[in-house]
Amino acid sequence: MKLSIIIPCYNEKKTIKDIINEIYNLKIDKQIILVDDNSDDGSKEIIEECKSKIDKLISHPKNTGKGGAIISAKKFVDGDFIVIQDADKEYNPKDLELMFKYMIDNKIDALYGSRVLNKKRYDNSGFTSNFRIFANHILTILSNIINNQKLTDAHTCYKMFSRNLFNKIELKERDFSFCPEITTKISNLNILIHEISISYNGRTYEEGKKITFMDGFKALYTLIKYSKK
Repeated sequence: MKLSIIIPCYNEKKTIKDIINEIYNLKIDKQIILVDDNSDDGSKEIIEECKSKIDKLISHPKNTGKGGAIISAKKFVDGDFIVIQDADKEYNPKDLELMFKYMIDNKIDALYGSRVLNKKRYDNSGFTSNFRIFANHILTILSNIINNQKLTDAHTCYKMFSRNLFNKIELKERDFSFCPEITTKISNLNILIHEISISYNGRTYEEGKKITFMDGFKALYTLIKYSKK
């Protein structure tokens, strides 16, 4: 079994080398697809230095957003399972080994790595502000209502799919709305999304975080837009 790991990257020169190395060193059969989304901070040069560790490198001539990067990578995946890995260090790639094993052992099509599952308190789960905790909680509740799921963390980065399921989904959204889009489209197929607990170390906007308050409104709009209800 092989895992295709899609890494969208835009201006992450402080972390991209570590992420590439950590993914490369995972003890699983894997395909690494990295999409440089027209970085202009020096990330491009660092990626070039690490090119020997990347199975497929895609360079965008202009910035398209996280969803756009995933759309570009989608046609090149050859693994039995697919997962998204952000280029920052908020998520620990070692958790992908656990998720990959869980997918295989349980023969499921969709698995999300939850930042809050089995945690006693939301403020102990790596989020950088109470507002982000609250916003993530509310958006997850709304996502569950619209999609008839029972997720604790619908907007996590760590989303893993079987190749069969991933190929069925026609992706449209080119920004962070990829997350609610794919959750809704999976739910429209009446597929249960499973969860497993993962570690998380959120960063602040000063440290380079890109998702904004407006992306929350876009997420809600996207949930409604693609819902069949």
